[in-house]
Amino acid sequence: MLKGRSLIEPGDLSLEELQEIFELSEEIVETPAAFKEVCKGKILGSLFYEPSTRTRLSFEAAMYRLGGQVIGFSEASSSSVSKGESIGDTIKTIGCYADIAVMRHPKEGAPKLASKYANFPVINAGDGGHQHPTQTLTDLLTIYLLKNNFLNLKIGLCGDLKFGRTVHSLVKAMSRYHGVEFYFISPPELLIPEYIKAELEQKSYFETTELTEVLPELDILYMTRVQRERFISEEEYLRLRDSYILDKKKLNKAKKEMIVMHPLPRVSEISEEVDADPRAVYFDQARYGMFVRMALIMKLLGVEIDA
Repeated sequence: MLKGRSLIEPGDLSLEELQEIFELSEEIVETPAAFKEVCKGKILGSLFYEPSTRTRLSFEAAMYRLGGQVIGFSEASSSSVSKGESIGDTIKTIGCYADIAVMRHPKEGAPKLASKYANFPVINAGDGGHQHPTQTLTDLLTIYLLKNNFLNLKIGLCGDLKFGRTVHSLVKAMSRYHGVEFYFISPPELLIPEYIKAELEQKSYFETTELTEVLPELDILYMTRVQRERFISEEEYLRLRDSYILDKKKLNKAKKEMIVMHPLPRVSEISEEVDADPRAVYFDQARYGMFVRMALIMKLLGVEIDA
């Protein structure tokens, strides 16, 4: 039973609970009009201490499409945080007005801290370079709908694997399914963290600096941008920014049924010419993000569609 619980990292959900969310998401995809009033009278607190386009807008769209309302802020400077208010006091205040809250914060652990002060569900929408569980739900729903299962898949994760919280969350989530193999593709400076690899069986992953070397093996290619905001040195960022660029020539080496995913925003790591390829599903992925967040909000609030 998910009602009243918070979602801080993907591991907070059992495989059975994940399946419930995906099945509900699929229902919403197929019959969205049937869900347009299920959260009428409910309010979502949207607390974004860090910039966001897809995550913030998809949560807001999700709540509106369920018939609910949204309050909150899109940057810390427009809230009392700029006056020195603590996370605890902010979340207690939001609890006076909202039924559920979603929080993005640049500091790791901030949403977890917030959940300790809250008497309502708190959803982590990204905390620093740590976790991004609802992007993971988005990624998993994309795989569920387009690959039909999570078993025995070969997944290539390419780009910024050091700071990429979407990568960290997805690896932890997919490692729970049988037969999954990971291909970690990055420059030496942006390797997947050791603590992530420590949770995997040694035979389940392969590390390389060469994308084209492993591309023919993959069922899924998950591209990521090199994140400028995580670098202290602008020179280091510029040196690594274009380490990998997926174009049509490279994509010709891939399986016809492989899918290309990306959490977005894209910078230069996927050429726009790839967008027309049917294997490019990253904008579908963004759309699925709204549907899975609709399902998650329903589950955490304990609301159901009328029979």
